[in-house]
Amino acid sequence: MTRRRRYSDKITGEIDKNIRALIEIRSNESSVTRLKRILLNVINNELTARQKEIIMLYYFKGLDTVTIAKQYGITPQAVSAIMSRARKRMYRIMKYCL
Repeated sequence: MTRRRRYSDKITGEIDKNIRALIEIRSNESSVTRLKRILLNVINNELTARQKEIIMLYYFKGLDTVTIAKQYGITPQAVSAIMSRARKRMYRIMKYCL
C-alpha cells in the first residue's frame, strides 16, 4: 500500500510554471500576444465553469487555494484537484495550438 502524501498549498510542476510564465510576460512581441490570446481562449471556452473561476482566481487574482476553498465552501484539496484537471486540460489543448 502506498503512503499518502501530506497536503501542501504550494502547487508545483512544469505545467504550472509554464502557465504562470505565460501570464506574467509583459512584452509587445506578436508571439507572446498570440500565446496569451490562445491561453485565454482555452480558459474561456474549454474549461468547465468552476475550473475557469478557480483558475482565474488563482492565476489572475493571486488568491491561494485555502482562500479559494473558503470562498466556495470546499476543501483546499478539492481546489487543488480541480486546478490539476484544468491545467492538464489546458496543457493538452495548448500543445496542439503551438
